[in-house]
Amino acid sequence: MNDAYLVRVMSLLGDVRNSHSDPEAWRQIEGELGFGLPGDFKALVDAYSPIKLNQHIYLQHPGATPRWNLGEYIRDTCQAWSAVSWDGDIDGDPRTVLELSEMEFGTARGLTPVASADSGQVVFLARHPRDLSPLVVVDDGDGEFFTYAMSFSEWLYRYLIGEDMSGPNSSYFYPGPVQLESLPMSPDDAVVQWRGPARGM
Repeated sequence: MNDAYLVRVMSLLGDVRNSHSDPEAWRQIEGELGFGLPGDFKALVDAYSPIKLNQHIYLQHPGATPRWNLGEYIRDTCQAWSAVSWDGDIDGDPRTVLELSEMEFGTARGLTPVASADSGQVVFLARHPRDLSPLVVVDDGDGEFFTYAMSFSEWLYRYLIGEDMSGPNSSYFYPGPVQLESLPMSPDDAVVQWRGPARGM
């Protein structure tokens, strides 16, 4: 895997503290989906999650904890979104880019939810139907979709440096180092907060 943005985003997040590498957990979740998830996304999740970034965006893990379980999140979110009626016009309709006649969630052709934000956004991974290049599709929490032709690590890097990554005027820039907050893996776990390296280091 050669992803310059993976290196960049990890340089913002700093030392790995929560490493929960679990190949079997990934095999299980990808077996249920029927397709593989991008390597850069899995590397970030294994290195840092379960975590909350900049008091805003959540990354869960497929095997580290039942409380913040990525597999359950994907499964439950796909079921909920598949039950929605998608008739009528949808702002930024991802079916246009994905060349789909119907919305699909948790399929190789459709949208796979992988992250969420406390302000309502849902982040999906997808692939361009013709060259299979990575896409990130974000629902802004108000029913409008925005598609970014980039890897998850590039999307997260641009989000962390304050670019609009869920539509116009959507920046959540926090000056200074990135703020990280562990997500408790059991009721007895304390929340731990820390910061990444100084910007530019």
